[in-house]
Amino acid sequence: MIDPPSCDVPWAKFDEEAFHPLAHHGADVACCFEAIATGPVIRSRLERVAGRPLSPTDIARLAVLVFLHDVGKLHPGFQARAWPPGVWTGTRHGHVGEGAALFSAGGPPGLAHALCVDDLHRWGVTPDLLGAVLAHHGRPVAPNTAASQGWHCVASYDPRAAAHALGLLMRRWFGPAFAADPTRVPDTPEFQHFLCGLVVLADWLGSTRTFFPFTAPPDPDYIDKARLRARKAVAAVGLACEPWRALAQGRTGFATWSGREKPRPAQATMGGFSLDDPLLILEAETGSGKTEAALWRFLRLFEAGRVDGLYFALPTRAAAIQMHRRVATAMTRVFGTNVPALPEAVLAVPGYLRAGTVEGHALPGWEVRWDDDDGADERRLLARWAAESSNRHLAAMVAVGTVDQALLAGLRIKHAHVRSAALARALLVIDEVHASDRYMTELQNHLLSVHLRRGGHAVLMSATLGAVARAKARGMRRPPPFNDAIQAPYPAIWGKGGPVSCAEAGAQKKVAVRLHASWSPETTAEHALAAARAGARVLVIRNTVRAAIATFGAIQAAGGASWLLQVADGPALHHGRFAPEDRALLDHAVEAALSPDPSLRPPGGRIVLGTQTLEQSLDIDADFLITDLCPIDVLLQRIGRLHRHALPRPQGYETARCLVLAPESGLEPLLAPAFDNGLGAWREEKTDGLGGIYRDLSGLELTRRLIEAHPEWSIPAMNRFLVESATHPEYIEALNQELGAAWEKYYSMVYDRDVADACAARGVALPTTEPFASLQYSTDDEKIRTRLGAEGARIAFAAPVTGPFATPISGVTLHSAWSHGVTTAPEAVPEVQDGRVRITLGDRVFLYDRAGLRRPTQ
Repeated sequence: MIDPPSCDVPWAKFDEEAFHPLAHHGADVACCFEAIATGPVIRSRLERVAGRPLSPTDIARLAVLVFLHDVGKLHPGFQARAWPPGVWTGTRHGHVGEGAALFSAGGPPGLAHALCVDDLHRWGVTPDLLGAVLAHHGRPVAPNTAASQGWHCVASYDPRAAAHALGLLMRRWFGPAFAADPTRVPDTPEFQHFLCGLVVLADWLGSTRTFFPFTAPPDPDYIDKARLRARKAVAAVGLACEPWRALAQGRTGFATWSGREKPRPAQATMGGFSLDDPLLILEAETGSGKTEAALWRFLRLFEAGRVDGLYFALPTRAAAIQMHRRVATAMTRVFGTNVPALPEAVLAVPGYLRAGTVEGHALPGWEVRWDDDDGADERRLLARWAAESSNRHLAAMVAVGTVDQALLAGLRIKHAHVRSAALARALLVIDEVHASDRYMTELQNHLLSVHLRRGGHAVLMSATLGAVARAKARGMRRPPPFNDAIQAPYPAIWGKGGPVSCAEAGAQKKVAVRLHASWSPETTAEHALAAARAGARVLVIRNTVRAAIATFGAIQAAGGASWLLQVADGPALHHGRFAPEDRALLDHAVEAALSPDPSLRPPGGRIVLGTQTLEQSLDIDADFLITDLCPIDVLLQRIGRLHRHALPRPQGYETARCLVLAPESGLEPLLAPAFDNGLGAWREEKTDGLGGIYRDLSGLELTRRLIEAHPEWSIPAMNRFLVESATHPEYIEALNQELGAAWEKYYSMVYDRDVADACAARGVALPTTEPFASLQYSTDDEKIRTRLGAEGARIAFAAPVTGPFATPISGVTLHSAWSHGVTTAPEAVPEVQDGRVRITLGDRVFLYDRAGLRRPTQ
């Protein structure tokens, strides 16, 4: 506790042994802001949203505002937290609303004047701009009656005298801000929102005691220490990239970092694209080298000083984990391994702590212990600052994670502004873009528009993006006619000037595609076992976890357990409902069983069974593919895992073969509406709208007809034709007219739901073109996050238990539909028997075994 005689010195942070004066903390954060904002990339982004260049006076005035970010801590009801009991007898206060109250019309008299409010007005500081700075806890704030009260003297503490002292220090420490320059500070809505995020980032860094140890008593010359510490901190965590940019000079040639002498066509085309194109869309078949093309784009932009970082966004955790290894390897080839302070590639996946190849472990008090703590250079540990919290992942110089972590930067949720501001400095790469989910597509396009308006760079990648989706991503009002759409080159890279072909001469994959009108678990098992017994590596992708688990049981019932993927001496399948520790085992097993490296690929037949977690961004190669009927873009994505590389194939599977399973009675019964194994829809009770996974039966019917009409697909030559034939509005409309009123009615319901989804997405999107003070957040961040990530409550175990694969597991994540009313707070105490984990949460019971997490009825 701070003794009463020193109560006149307002503190910002304290513990049992020391305290940090409010003036010092304000200086720490303001100096971090100065160091961040004057970096060339962030400065260019600030100037972009400001609409003009920023002068040294502008930066100094903004630093003054940042210095005031915690000014609400002057309230005696906040200061009392460190005083002995009985000194303050009123209600405890916070500091965010109190800061807003200081500058409001009904605020405590005299304090705002002492804090140079007249100068702020002269500079053109508006309530919107000041509110953006004060909202440094991740949410907008407004003054309230309670926050305006209680600003009176307590013992020796006088808030007015303390405010006066701060005002004097502001003039002393930020002298250039008070020059007689009539230019008003920037105040566009985009600038306000971007500034808010930078203030939060500066506050987080300026609150890190490793860089800013508590320093008391107050020092009138502390600003010199703060500026020195801030420069060191910004450099240490990778927010100042000039040393690494210098290190990269001359080392971004393709052969240097890729391990290959010559780039493939898509890579060579990307390598030659102008750096003035902010958005590129790369369409190329799976296995064409899109990942390396995107990495080369990043390295060229980084070397040229156009970006300070990379965020590589993948659709699933499994894909992100695998991609992280590839990106981390590429970065070490560019920057080397003997640079202690070099920021490592961060894995931005919830539940993981990984920087480069090193694992971290969360400790109490937001601390992290890294596996190399005992031997690592201190500079390397400090460089992992962004890796130690999911809120900071986007501030990493290089991060690889799930797309939802990027999309969180565009939502009305806590800390969206800091995520968005950190992302602005990076090349944003979104892999596996397709248009099957209108809600996600709308959020993605919103994020892109904000990112590009700030001067950011982005690359979108897809096996084939339909004309409708591509038009939206490029900001066009409508797609081209069908005949024009199918004439667009493929593979291609789309920039401001349109598409540039990157076709590889003579490189065609012939795929025999056959439709089978039955998708029962038994039928699926029969086909998979026949192929595996013939020596084929079989990839089976079901549309739902329920279907995958049923097929898993059917294969074992047919005596085929030994043909399934083997993990810990037993059969396994792959989907999203496994504990993180087990997912790591499953990912590794899948990558080994279907490895493109012949030396790692075990001989003989094998069945790798799962859901869409197997279709996205994994470098796996199957001899034979069995898949449920799905939208054409998703189907092509799945086919991309078939004969991906030139490998020896078993007899009968020398040519790529794909068996597409469909419901026996066709799609018409699903018009009711009805839902079956991912296709069709159900009526939602609350809205009477249509819920579902792949709702668009018209597109599915067109896909089914394409399979029947074209038993052999030549990829990539047919990709454009296939996608447009199943997604273009002209073909959708013609099909519905042909099939009659029932199809038209159902399509109308789907269209209405898509419009509703788009409206819902816009309703939760962060409106950075609107003044900051008008911003309103939802009261339920978790509801927004759940829909985005399709994940529910995280259930932590009181102590790790041995899971079905003989590995300790620390918890599971429920499906979002199972999470209603389930809190994540209490730790569960599961029962374990014969490799099965039983989890009881009130009156709900869940089972976890080799089939994953499920309810007992499944």
